Amino acid sequence: MVNVNKIKIGDNSPLVLIAGPCVIENEKITLRTAEEIKKITSDLNVPFIFKSSYKKANRTSIKSFSGIDFDRALKILEKVRKEFSVPILTDIHSEHEVESVAHVADVLQIPAFLCRQTDLLIAAARTKKVINVKKGQFLAPQDMKHVIEKIESARNKKILLTERGSTFGYHNLVVDMRSLVIMKDLGYPVIMDATHAVQLPSNSNVSGGESKFIPSLAKAAVAVGVDGLFLEVHPDPSNALSDSASQFPLEQLRKLLTQIKKIDELVKNEK
Repeated sequence: MVNVNKIKIGDNSPLVLIAGPCVIENEKITLRTAEEIKKITSDLNVPFIFKSSYKKANRTSIKSFSGIDFDRALKILEKVRKEFSVPILTDIHSEHEVESVAHVADVLQIPAFLCRQTDLLIAAARTKKVINVKKGQFLAPQDMKHVIEKIESARNKKILLTERGSTFGYHNLVVDMRSLVIMKDLGYPVIMDATHAVQLPSNSNVSGGESKFIPSLAKAAVAVGVDGLFLEVHPDPSNALSDSASQFPLEQLRKLLTQIKKIDELVKNEK
């Protein structure tokens, strides 16, 4: 089990939701989304960790939006944390960012394309924060044991492992539900990222996506018994500045969470 403040993740605890806009576009959208998700999760009694990136370092095109000013973005995340009393998860992209971000975030996330970067993993681990590692699209789930060993070498065992699909040919990702079981056998809680998993990477000058499959992947993963669900959620996905084709509409979140909670309770009550 891993604790994020008062939230327990793993060991048959209730499903945790990690959710928020892909990237911080401005304060208004960020606070509005955080407030609404907090209300929904409070009503449904679903543990909630707010997620948004202060910047997106991995973009398809040089013209793609990558974020606002670094310090400003961190202040917005800090405001969300204080105003809504929710833990914060955000990506880190380089070692020199780690210390500043660790002052604001409760969970440091290692992006999928950086999951084998030894120095970054160790620098993050040394903060003693919870580390959420996205499994690279190029890795088999069994290979995450090497990632775990790197983090544990810094005497940090607060680790979450996240599935976000595997590369299948070109411009497509596929989720093998067996990977959720394989990674769980490595001894740490497993999260399912149901939004990045529907991306159609680099199909043009921006990543595409098939958001209609988000609910199906989310429900399937919860039926397998994952410990948490990761969703990028936006009040107006079609106009989002990043990952517009694969973000989940905020207005549909309550319905999806209501269904998913029932599945989670059914699965975990049988254990």
